[in-house]
Amino acid sequence: MENKRAVIERIVYSNLETGFCVLRMQDEETEEAFTATGVFTNPVAGAEFLLEGDYTESRYGRQFKVNSTVEKLPASLKGLERYLGSGLIQGIGKVNAHKIVEAFGLDTISIIEEEPDRLLQLEGIGKKKLAKITKAWNDQKEIKNVMIFLQGYGVSPAYAVKIYKAYGNDSIRKVKNNPYALIKDVWGIGFTLADNLARTMGIGNESEERIRAGIFFILEEMSKSGHCYATFEELTGQAARVLLVGEEMVEGEIRYLARENIIVSDYEDLFYLPFLYHCEVGIKNRVEEMMKVQPLRLSVDEVSVVEEVSRTAGILYDDIQLSGIRMSLASRLMVLTGGPGTGKTTTVMGIIRALEMGKRSILLAAPTGRAAKRMTETTGKKASTIHRLLEFSPAEGFQRNEENPLECDTLILDEASMVDVSLMYTVLKALPDTATLILVGDVDQLPAVGPGNVLRDFIDSEMVDVICLERIFRQAKTSAITENAHRVNRGEMVAKGPDLEDDFFFMEEADTRKLLSTIKDLVARRLPKRYNLDPLRDIQVLTPMQKGDLGAKNLNKELQEVLNPETKKIIFGLTEYRLHDRVMQIRNNYEKRVFNGDIGTISGVDLDTKQLLVNFSGDELVYDLGDLDELVLAYAVTIHKSQGSEYPVVITPLTMSHYMMLQRNLVYTAITRAEKLMILLGEKRALRKAINTNDVKKRNTMLKVRLQEMLQ
Repeated sequence: MENKRAVIERIVYSNLETGFCVLRMQDEETEEAFTATGVFTNPVAGAEFLLEGDYTESRYGRQFKVNSTVEKLPASLKGLERYLGSGLIQGIGKVNAHKIVEAFGLDTISIIEEEPDRLLQLEGIGKKKLAKITKAWNDQKEIKNVMIFLQGYGVSPAYAVKIYKAYGNDSIRKVKNNPYALIKDVWGIGFTLADNLARTMGIGNESEERIRAGIFFILEEMSKSGHCYATFEELTGQAARVLLVGEEMVEGEIRYLARENIIVSDYEDLFYLPFLYHCEVGIKNRVEEMMKVQPLRLSVDEVSVVEEVSRTAGILYDDIQLSGIRMSLASRLMVLTGGPGTGKTTTVMGIIRALEMGKRSILLAAPTGRAAKRMTETTGKKASTIHRLLEFSPAEGFQRNEENPLECDTLILDEASMVDVSLMYTVLKALPDTATLILVGDVDQLPAVGPGNVLRDFIDSEMVDVICLERIFRQAKTSAITENAHRVNRGEMVAKGPDLEDDFFFMEEADTRKLLSTIKDLVARRLPKRYNLDPLRDIQVLTPMQKGDLGAKNLNKELQEVLNPETKKIIFGLTEYRLHDRVMQIRNNYEKRVFNGDIGTISGVDLDTKQLLVNFSGDELVYDLGDLDELVLAYAVTIHKSQGSEYPVVITPLTMSHYMMLQRNLVYTAITRAEKLMILLGEKRALRKAINTNDVKKRNTMLKVRLQEMLQ
């Protein structure tokens, strides 16, 4: 085993998830340059380490394989300058690093730690910047202590950073006290990681703490699959399998958690996470309250309003659409549903005209920014996201609620199939007692990503007014996109014909490599040339899965290479984030006010501070390295993530490699995302299997039953 002291010259490769790095370093004694590989804590250019390891030969040449590292502060002026200018300390870039080291030399570190006010002598460093530098310096010292502690228990550097962000200087004490608390306190840390940490720290396999955390984990995992509750048998069996303990031990802890109201038991052994129980019951209670209040009386005759709308709209409404317009004037809670081309938008426009004639105040909203923007464009009325409408504040939550309700007579909520139980309860709480809620959506699309199946439960309960539009409004030629969406929904194979527009194609190909090549060629060359399209703005690849050669992760990597050769980039894990890349936010970040599914463009890359600037519809947000696990490339996204969005052109691969995801509503949702052109490509047998598979997995929800209890 060899020991050496060396300084990092440059980072060749760094995986923040595992800590594994390939570094170009210089031996301090011999000044020899060499390549080192191994796990390093927060490596930056200019940092010095005591290394223990051995030289090995690999296909990449001679490398020093590191077994252990101890970081030392830089001992040379050059090393100090590189260290401070590496982006490690926010507020000190390369320019300020040069100024500081030039002024204070080898005393720089002691000056920053003991006499930081002396930095004010330097041009460009004021009190605000000094405060930022001092805080960043102290934070990086503490975070190294936390990372060294956690890495001793096998926690990766990336998660160590997240833990420090959540707990600050109290990180070590809190983790020692209860490692399972990380599951709810730190986004991205699941039961498996917390359990491994706990076991390494000596917490026993059958400890009450571990089993209770495992029960919560099962309920949370089921909620991620759309379920509001677990049956006693489901919860017991799954927890026992995950925890590798006997079911009798799990049963006892389930009963304990229910007795202590830590989880909720209802309807003879259905078990809920408390917030999901309160959302489901809260929706029922709020609907019941709404139904007891008479709707506002119109200032004009209802029949004459509908007749006037029909006469002046310039649209020939059918009887069902007119019924919907009429119903909107008298209902408290109404659902307007229908597939593509059935006239939902024109009916909504008629409803808006009728309500305005009746002197009703109206608000429009949708779950996502893209859906709200589309609603604004189609209706000509300002629509906002639900979060913006309800004035969400990261510190205080939703400002619009039962104590501070919305100011409207009617709220029209589009893309309602995307709304889960939590968001629906939040909306209902914010509605005035006399207001009407109109839900608009396609019930045959994929249900909400979150728990529940609210739109379906409302319809099936028969407790709310429902208008179902079924007639397809034909023009000279019917859109093949619309026709094939309905064919798929009926369980029929897609088709082309002389009476259909040339806006839908199925390209049959079974070879994965050829499919990948075709997709890249379509996006980068053929479609832009043929239809005069911008591939970064007009074309979206939608795929059933994340993984695999035709999954979103690999497609993004391949498409990035052909669409964005930009070299200015930041590498995080296995992903390169390049200037001008299209990216998607994958979790709700209330501080940034950006939400799961929002798509933006990287508008700036700061290599000194290791920060990205991302433009989301005009709002530019800063992302530090620690935030990048919230962003993924979005040249290709899963069909689930595309809900609420429409794109000029959609390309979707379907092969038997997507076997587990091949469902009718998945293909239906993909087709209905396309506005002008839809291209399906892949295996005909995969498409046929998807169309024939309509056994959509039932979600555990009791909302329908609770609503029906209102009759009793």
